[in-house]
Amino acid sequence: MTTPQHRTRPMPRARRFDLRATAMFFGLLATALVTGGLAVRALAGAAERRPVWAVVLCCLAAAVVLAHARRRRRLSASALARGAGEALEQATATALDALEEPVPAPGPPAAGADAYAHDLDALDPEEFEEAIAALCARDGCSQVEVVGGAGDLGADVVALSPDGRRLVFQCKRYGHDNKVGSQDLQRFGGTCFTVHEADVALVVTTGDFTEPAEDYAARCGIVCVARDTLLAWNDGRTPAPWTACAGDPEA
Repeated sequence: MTTPQHRTRPMPRARRFDLRATAMFFGLLATALVTGGLAVRALAGAAERRPVWAVVLCCLAAAVVLAHARRRRRLSASALARGAGEALEQATATALDALEEPVPAPGPPAAGADAYAHDLDALDPEEFEEAIAALCARDGCSQVEVVGGAGDLGADVVALSPDGRRLVFQCKRYGHDNKVGSQDLQRFGGTCFTVHEADVALVVTTGDFTEPAEDYAARCGIVCVARDTLLAWNDGRTPAPWTACAGDPEA
């Protein structure tokens, strides 16, 4: 009688250390880490520049993770599509809300004469009258009105000064070398006080005045505002021209 022989399984042979495969593995691992770090850095920079798109990408990533989790749970394809669609819809709504945020309205201009100064040489005669009216309003006048036009009898702008005096302006938009003559002053002097009832009558010009015109204005109590004085008033470097005769109630 023979004794049955039992076969024994051969012992597994130990794997030999492969230096080449190990070096390749660590090389690929290092490459993956560097690539991942650069990708994260790029995404972080993009998120700082475009926070809206960062929100969209995060939502899309969340949708992908959710889809993967649901797939692992063997959910139906329709449920997976519905979940991804809801996540994408939410991301789109978030991005649109961010893009539609109202832009703050610019604040009022800074206080001071510079905010109201005009380029007087670039204006036509009608715009020049509007600019003089704006300067009056800037310096505290009330009831400012542009009345220049046909039949104005010499008055272009009227206003009430801050101390209640009636101001009547004649505006002469001239070139640098042109001068307002005495005849212009005489025509204005014949109506500014008697017809327009001015407390202070002023002639403003972007040019200058002849000597006879200045002499006539001095005799009649008309304030002459030549180019240099007008530019200084426009820039806020000098007080308003009517303040020079504030102490003369008959001016």
